[in-house]
Amino acid sequence: MSAINNRIDNKFAELKQLGEPAFIPFITIGDPDLKTSVDIILTLEEAGAAVVELGVPYSDPLADGPVIQRSSMRALGRHQVSILDCIEAARLAREQGSKLPFILFTYYNPVLQLGLEKLFGLLAENDISGVIIPDLPMEEDGEARVQAERFGIHIIPLVAPTSNERVKKIVSRSSGFIYCVSSLGVTGTRSEFHSGIDEFLDTVKSSTDLPIAIGFGISNNEQFARFSKSCDGIVVGSALVRQIEEALPQLENESTYRQGLLQISDFVRKLLGK
Repeated sequence: MSAINNRIDNKFAELKQLGEPAFIPFITIGDPDLKTSVDIILTLEEAGAAVVELGVPYSDPLADGPVIQRSSMRALGRHQVSILDCIEAARLAREQGSKLPFILFTYYNPVLQLGLEKLFGLLAENDISGVIIPDLPMEEDGEARVQAERFGIHIIPLVAPTSNERVKKIVSRSSGFIYCVSSLGVTGTRSEFHSGIDEFLDTVKSSTDLPIAIGFGISNNEQFARFSKSCDGIVVGSALVRQIEEALPQLENESTYRQGLLQISDFVRKLLGK
C-alpha cells in the first residue's frame, strides 16, 4: 500500500464528492472476543461506517474515559488481547470482504515493545491505512514518521482546543486527516462541548488542506448533524463501546448473537439519521 493509494485518502475524496461526512467509529478489539470484533466491524460497515478505528486494549489508557477503560479491561482480562491480535482482526475483516480503511489506535508502549519498523511493516502488510498514538508527542515522533512514510501509513495527529500555537506546527507535518478533540479531558459522551469549539475548528481548517474530523463526546444524531456541517469526519467512540457493552449478554449467547449485532447496527443507523 503506497501513500498515493491510501484508503483513507480515497475514502475522504469519495465522500467529499458526495457531500457527506465520514462516520468513524472506534471499537476496542477483543471486547468481547476477536471473532465478535470482526463481526462488529462488518456490521458497522454495513450500517454506514466510512473508516474504523481499531482500539488496542491498554491497561493505562490516559486519553480514555471509564467506558473504554472497562472495555480494555474485559479484552485484557479475558483474552490478553495484544497489538498483534488487533492487526489480525483487520486481516480477518479484510478476508471477509471489508473495504473500509482501518486505523490502529494504540498507546506508545505496545508500539515500543513491538518495534517501530515491525509495526509499520505489519500495518502495510495487513492493509491498515493509519495509526493514532495519543501519547507520542510531536517532538518525539521523528523515527515513527520515517517508518510511516516508508510504508505509506498515515500517522493521524490529535489537536485539542488547548493546542493554540502548536496547531499550525502539528498540521503542517500531518497526513491523512486531522483529528480535532472536541472537549478537554478524556473520552466519554457529553451534553456540551468546549465553548470555543467552532473557533477552534475554524483555526484548524485555516491551517491545513487536509480533511478534519472531530471526536471525544459525540453520542447522538443531533450532535452528529451539528458537526457534519463543519467537519469532514465524525468519530464516535464511547457511545458505541457502551452499546457493545450493553449488547454483551446477547453477543455471548449463540442463540441471541445476531440480535446483539442488530442492536449495535440500530444504534448506528439512529446516530446517522437513517
